[in-house]
Amino acid sequence: MSTPSSRPQRPIRFFHQGEIQSVAGLAPTTTVLQYLREHGCSGSKEGCAEGDCGACTVLVGELRKDGKLALRNVNACTQFLPTLDGLALITVEDLGSAAAPNPVQQAMIDCHGSQCGFCTPGFVISLQGIYERFLEKGGEAGTRPSRQQLADDLAGNLCRCTGYRPILDAGQRMFEAPPQRLDLAPAARALAELQTDAPLHYAAPNPAFAGREDQFHAPRSLADFAALRQAKPEARVLAGATDIGLWVNKQFRDVGELIYIGAVDELREIRREDFAGAPGLWIGAAASLEQAWAALTEAAPPLRELWLRFASPPVRHAGTLGGNIANGSPIGDGAPALIALGADIVLRKGMAQRRMPLQDFYLDYMKNALLSGEFVEALHLPLPDLQQARLRAYKISKRYDSDISAVCAVLKLRLDAAGLVSEARFVFGGMAAIVRRAAGAEAAVLGQPWNEATVAAAALALSQDFKPMSDLRASAAYRMKVAQNLMKRFWLETREQAPLAASATSVWRAISLEGSAA
Repeated sequence: MSTPSSRPQRPIRFFHQGEIQSVAGLAPTTTVLQYLREHGCSGSKEGCAEGDCGACTVLVGELRKDGKLALRNVNACTQFLPTLDGLALITVEDLGSAAAPNPVQQAMIDCHGSQCGFCTPGFVISLQGIYERFLEKGGEAGTRPSRQQLADDLAGNLCRCTGYRPILDAGQRMFEAPPQRLDLAPAARALAELQTDAPLHYAAPNPAFAGREDQFHAPRSLADFAALRQAKPEARVLAGATDIGLWVNKQFRDVGELIYIGAVDELREIRREDFAGAPGLWIGAAASLEQAWAALTEAAPPLRELWLRFASPPVRHAGTLGGNIANGSPIGDGAPALIALGADIVLRKGMAQRRMPLQDFYLDYMKNALLSGEFVEALHLPLPDLQQARLRAYKISKRYDSDISAVCAVLKLRLDAAGLVSEARFVFGGMAAIVRRAAGAEAAVLGQPWNEATVAAAALALSQDFKPMSDLRASAAYRMKVAQNLMKRFWLETREQAPLAASATSVWRAISLEGSAA
């Protein structure tokens, strides 16, 4: 194993515009969007520059073990250019032309899905990703995504003038034309060649900090990353850049030397692994939010709505659950779910590994138990037995899609044979300086029958568990009232007699059902 100082540097290499691009001399924090717009590909637009609007959406392709490309749509405005190393970049310029639009573009034309056109390239790229995924699965008419699935997949693309109806029309119309997939074979061959490159260690001057050269490291093995992290504890660990990217392009912060974990396959692994002798799930720190939430939802279906409302597909394809947990935001939606499920966080420093309950990892606002040179290796949790346990997840935000929570609650309990509460885990985000359990509310229900009086006592105890703050998202009084109401909703959905269906307690489900009936 080479020492950190002896590792050879090389350019960033990725496939784009039909050939391997080799880039040197640009600051490591140059975004993919900046690179594109300054190097002849101005189809991708800058709207919000924070991953909310989707005007800059691109497709990133990664070589799979079967030799084909796995495509995912991401926001180019928050991705640092070195994270493309070894990957393929597909932009709107790689699709059809004005003279010969491809099926996705033609459907947008036919359905009048574009007005000012600023958002259109991002929508077309996201639709292209949906189109490719569908055709790869066989393209059978009965397996086309529903209108609601299209809406969910396009949740990261914002249209300010045309509205979403004609765009969703285009999403359905694009499957009616003769199939015309992207030719990804040249990209696959190029990525196979790039796999022989040495791990990326890149350095270039940063014009924002005169006279300084910034470094970017992308080790490919867990051992190399652990050694590098231990040798460079002052360096910043970078995962999906969905947060750190904003530090740079919105706050102009100095992030210094970066160690990227996205190339470490061991940290991207999701596997079934026993937890304390029972079935469990291991989620590596570099596993994407999309893959991690898919695995969590497979094990715990009541988390599905929280998954779909956790940011947007482009953000979930880039960001990681490990990064979300390490960030430690009190309004992050990952920690409430994992703490409610009883997850451990697995930490590592060099070859030494330690673990602790995730609920003990957070010490205070944006402070955690990580030691110098230590990093998050994985999240490990027991698989919930939903035949015995009752689990619900609720997110309250101003917008339904792609918004930050005012309050997030993940509530879990278990009853014994006598119908008394034997276990309770009530976890709230947005109610304190950290995500944490409502100890008083849990104590109020333990050993009690699961009835309206017990729930009322738990709701009252919440006022002693939390002293929420007022901010732009919600007042303290509103947060407390919402939290108490969610406790009652939980009981209404899980009570022994005549529990309410989800459609009866969610206006969004009711609207969806009404729309289906119509």
